[in-house]
Amino acid sequence: MTTAAPSRWKVILAFGLVYLFWGSTYLAIAIAVERIPPALMCATRFLIAGILMLFYCGLSGRQVWFSVRQLWNMAVVGTLLLMGGNLTLSYAEKVVPSGLSALLIASTPLWFLILETWMLEEHHIAPRGLAGLGLGIIGMAVLLWPKLMATGTLGRRELWAALSLPLCSFSWALGSVLSKIWLVGEDPFSSTAWQITFAGISNLLFALLAGDPSRVTWTARGLGAVLYLVVGGSWIGYTSYIFLLRNAPSSKVSTYAYVNPLVAVFLGWLLRSEQLDRYILAGTAIIVASVILVTSAKIKTKTVAEEMPAVETAG
Repeated sequence: MTTAAPSRWKVILAFGLVYLFWGSTYLAIAIAVERIPPALMCATRFLIAGILMLFYCGLSGRQVWFSVRQLWNMAVVGTLLLMGGNLTLSYAEKVVPSGLSALLIASTPLWFLILETWMLEEHHIAPRGLAGLGLGIIGMAVLLWPKLMATGTLGRRELWAALSLPLCSFSWALGSVLSKIWLVGEDPFSSTAWQITFAGISNLLFALLAGDPSRVTWTARGLGAVLYLVVGGSWIGYTSYIFLLRNAPSSKVSTYAYVNPLVAVFLGWLLRSEQLDRYILAGTAIIVASVILVTSAKIKTKTVAEEMPAVETAG
């Protein structure tokens, strides 16, 4: 089904909201998990955001009920994005600085290139894209070099937490690609509400199994961070992201991955005195360059796949 394209200003606004709010959520997550266990923090954040969004959908006359298959698809996408993605990130930020976490998450467009090439049946990766993939691996190695050389327990713990973040990126990219395939034609706000709600349920089950309620300390600082994540990260940022996935090429949407880290690194340095050493600066430059190579390559090689109705008919 073909739908009218949104106005240009809405797309530009959505990009700005994703850049700003998601860049700042790394800092908010780091603050929230200081006293709140990660799974319980994610469950609280997503259940509040999702249930209130569903309630709003019902009051405003939007579609709330979907078929079992549609709800299952939303549950899978929401869990991949907001449990596989955000929960892994939240655990990592217990020991990894928020700025470094954001830089490692910047590998997401590399996974986009691989997954879209495979799942959307576009089998040709341009040389520029391959160069970007290789450069991205080098950039992550530079970022992790101090952790690789560390001999202490804390250094090794940081290393393993940092190494989990590329897997977090993979889960996020997979959920994003499946969203483009499975959730075409549905109201993006209602669909987003269900995705967030299902992610909240998944995180709550994990939190209960991990015994998080017995280890939590609720503080004004932590609750303030969770509230910011509900409003800025989920309601504004995530809704804008789903809107962009449906109305802009993935190659352009994924540019958030090299804008958000710059915001996160700056805020971490400014507000939490996070270290900015030569490895961070060099790794930042390499990661940004790799993502630019990948996204610019995708714009050239994915145009037909993204503009023709191949994705729409797949749903």
